[in-house]
Amino acid sequence: MDEYESLSHAKWECKYHVVFIPKGRRKALYGHLRQHLGGVFRQLALQKESRIEEGHMLVDHVHMLISIRPKYAVSQVVGYIKGKSAIHLARTYGEKKRNFVGQHFWARGYFVSTVGRDETVIRQYIRNQEREDSRLEQLNLWR
Repeated sequence: MDEYESLSHAKWECKYHVVFIPKGRRKALYGHLRQHLGGVFRQLALQKESRIEEGHMLVDHVHMLISIRPKYAVSQVVGYIKGKSAIHLARTYGEKKRNFVGQHFWARGYFVSTVGRDETVIRQYIRNQEREDSRLEQLNLWR
């Protein structure tokens, strides 16, 4: 926190909490694919002069805390990450696994929220998301 980035005439701290899902909320993010995608996301973010500060992938969605320079729109960076990662998945896993259809791996939309002063709260939320999802699933069993 309070670590501002700067150029000669500007200082900024632009961090966003982003969530997106595979098309049809398929439970496709597991095992090796899940570990592999983290590095792919980080490389793609660097290409847009952005940085993934925190991230967590569950079986059916992705959470990330991403720092984006003000010269880029959030939609531009998220669209780039989703599009290029889908192409990468299709090329890498397309023949080996079913249901990998290139640019149609991710659903069209995403959730984004500015982080502001709640960065530590958002980081904790992302880290504990898997535990929280399993707790909610257990509660739904009793309904």
